[in-house]
Amino acid sequence: MSTSAPLPPPASPLTPAPAPSPRGPFVLLNDEPVAESGADLLGVGRAARQLAGLLVASRASTPFTLAVDAGWGMGKSSLMRLVDAELAHAPEVHTVWYNAWTSQGADALEGLIKSVLMRFDRRVLRRALQRISERRALLRAVRAVTTVAAGPLGAAGLVDELWKTLSVNSQARNEMRGAIGELVQEWSQTDDFRPRRLLVVFIDDLDRCPEETVLAVCEAVKVYLDVPGLEFVIGCDRSALAPNGLLRDLSPAASAFMEKIFQTSYRIPVADQQGVRAYIDWCARTVGIDQLLDERLTTMLAERSARNPRRIKRLVNGFVLEATLNPMWDDFAPEAVVRTLLLQYFYPDFYRMVAGAAGSGAGDVIAEFRTYREVRRLLRTPDPIPVAELPTVTRFLREHDLPEQDADGRDATLSRLERQLPSRFPEMVRDQEFTSLIDGLVALPRSEELLRRLREGAELPAVVEPEPAAYVQSLPTQAQPPAGAYGAMPAGAYGAMSPGAYGAVPAGRAAAPRADVAPLRYARILWVDDHPRNNESMANAFRAAGAVVRIAEDSAAADAALAVERPTLIVSDIERDGNPREGLEHLARLRRDGRYDGPFVFYAGRVTPERSAVAEELGAHLTSSGPEVERLVLRAAEAERPLP
Repeated sequence: MSTSAPLPPPASPLTPAPAPSPRGPFVLLNDEPVAESGADLLGVGRAARQLAGLLVASRASTPFTLAVDAGWGMGKSSLMRLVDAELAHAPEVHTVWYNAWTSQGADALEGLIKSVLMRFDRRVLRRALQRISERRALLRAVRAVTTVAAGPLGAAGLVDELWKTLSVNSQARNEMRGAIGELVQEWSQTDDFRPRRLLVVFIDDLDRCPEETVLAVCEAVKVYLDVPGLEFVIGCDRSALAPNGLLRDLSPAASAFMEKIFQTSYRIPVADQQGVRAYIDWCARTVGIDQLLDERLTTMLAERSARNPRRIKRLVNGFVLEATLNPMWDDFAPEAVVRTLLLQYFYPDFYRMVAGAAGSGAGDVIAEFRTYREVRRLLRTPDPIPVAELPTVTRFLREHDLPEQDADGRDATLSRLERQLPSRFPEMVRDQEFTSLIDGLVALPRSEELLRRLREGAELPAVVEPEPAAYVQSLPTQAQPPAGAYGAMPAGAYGAMSPGAYGAVPAGRAAAPRADVAPLRYARILWVDDHPRNNESMANAFRAAGAVVRIAEDSAAADAALAVERPTLIVSDIERDGNPREGLEHLARLRRDGRYDGPFVFYAGRVTPERSAVAEELGAHLTSSGPEVERLVLRAAEAERPLP
């Protein structure tokens, strides 16, 4: 494969090499929601004022529930906090905050109801308790009246006693809504208050909770607290609570119940380009990296983060932590940290080739890409290729086993060349942010040394995966957090499949398996790779999830293992034993001789159209993605599961 020398950086010979950027001091950003209008950087203050006005004007329409709908990290909590701040100026409007994520299961119902009751006056709580006591059987009434008369209870004591009285049995629970309704009516409609009092209950992070907690909170809202005088504002990602999301296993009756929870929704719009760029500038200035982000890097960060504020913050904090804590960066300018992590974060497939992914065989993939960009430009021009450029074109074609001249013309030559190159190259060459990122990285002082260390497997953090893969949420073994709950989980993290991300398992030591979950216990994996240490942590995670993993370092060892036991699935590299096609040829022999006809996955850093076509012909998958390997292993294990 290509070993092309790097092209010179795009700079004038008279331009001096840039000096290393000043290092620090850096600081970290917090992830707290915005709570006051002065800290509103994305212009949600106007929406907060309008929502607050609607809530106040709708006193007579209570009870109702409004969903503040947005994906993970898109500002639900900040908007709700700003609405709360606006309501503080409205006459006789009171608020309660309840974070659903802090409760577990059925406890959430009790926790939410108690949080609401705690907001009422003690005299109102006392009279409510007295009314309830008088309606009960004599024994229960005597106990309750004695408790009330025993001494001056605080609000917490009164609320506890009310809950005990209202939840003692099913009959009492049937009366709970009416009792709470009377309590709220007394609190909100006395002659002392004009206009009538209003209590707005904010419920946050509902989409981060397991199904049991979600249902308990919704039961509290719809069954027991659905009374005049109360408004609920619930922050959640509605798609996570949809039938194909977190609550996909609900019965038809439960699904119908969930549809009645929200009367209306406000979907938070994605910040505009100007707003998100201003937000990135503020984040960069705050942490001290504003001099390291040029216009193209800022544009890339804005667009490829989907303009997600939390994702931007986490990536910016990642720069700071890397520059501060990783001794590798002591030898390089801070801009090297920024550009490397942007490459790793937004172009993980390319980064895996740069950083010497298992079996990539790519050599200096950055040099290969930049040479391809130049050769592509020359092959696409109608003019004759300049004599000075011919050696570059000729050498590059030879390195990819192509003739110097193609009888079908330059277009055919380019097409054949691109079949030998990583599949994303033609797309990336048109991506101006990507090409600018690469050129800037190459132009940095000591870039050759930096790229050499990356190819040799320098210690960098695992690629950040902002949201878990869809297949993680589909695992049937236990309830999963909704999209986005993982935050900065390393790419390839198993979620429920194993106790930790495979990238975080120390080499040579398997994570302790969970007793309650072993989704791969029916899997027998044969892994063929002449550099098995490259895959050791993932193999250990498979073992921790219940799989038997056997390692073969060459085709002969794989054949010997197959003669003893048929695996559930084979994972293989492509380049080994000095043959850049050995994995493909080995599978062809296995299929031809009838020695193995089961699932087969090629796990290689270099995915090209030609390799993909051959793999497809052989009935195999080809991927450079760790999570994709996990998904295929899980699928194969599920196929082996005995029928109940």
